[in-house]
Amino acid sequence: MTTGIRVHTGAGLLAHTDALRSVYVDAFCAPPWNEDEKRGAEFASRLPVNVERAGFTAATAVRDGVVVGFATAWTTPAPFPTGRCYPQAAAGLGPTRTADWLCGALEIDELAVRAAARGTGLAGDLLEAVTAYAPDGRAWLLTSVRNARAVAFYRRRGWTQATHPSPDGEGVVVFLGPRHPARSLAPRPL
Repeated sequence: MTTGIRVHTGAGLLAHTDALRSVYVDAFCAPPWNEDEKRGAEFASRLPVNVERAGFTAATAVRDGVVVGFATAWTTPAPFPTGRCYPQAAAGLGPTRTADWLCGALEIDELAVRAAARGTGLAGDLLEAVTAYAPDGRAWLLTSVRNARAVAFYRRRGWTQATHPSPDGEGVVVFLGPRHPARSLAPRPL
């Protein structure tokens, strides 16, 4: 079995929409995410808009002709967005750090690997491929604290947790990439 990683920077990725949707469903319909097929369709419907975002980059992993994983990213605009989970990220960092650390940086939107391909290093390879050309090493992502496995994975890969969850342990956390210049400025956990 051979696995190849390919980087995409535009609308050519759309030729793989059905395969990406299938990987998304395989990765996120299981615990702890527990999403449904509808969310996979929503992901696929966002792709044509996402590939047009400034700095869009994706990486796909293909094993024996089948897509088994992918990552997508783009440059976070300024002013900082206000939809989705962005307000939680901004609240955790404050307005100055949000603008300085995240705007203009490469934002990892999705990282998904089929269950059968987990534990092979593939997620790390995809993350590295999609962030290889992050501007000045500035890459970031957010993830849910309810997925301890994802949080541990990012830490093992050298990502620095820059925000911390609410006292009830809910919400999202921001991670700064291993080459992000603000990593040393991130508050340490209590």
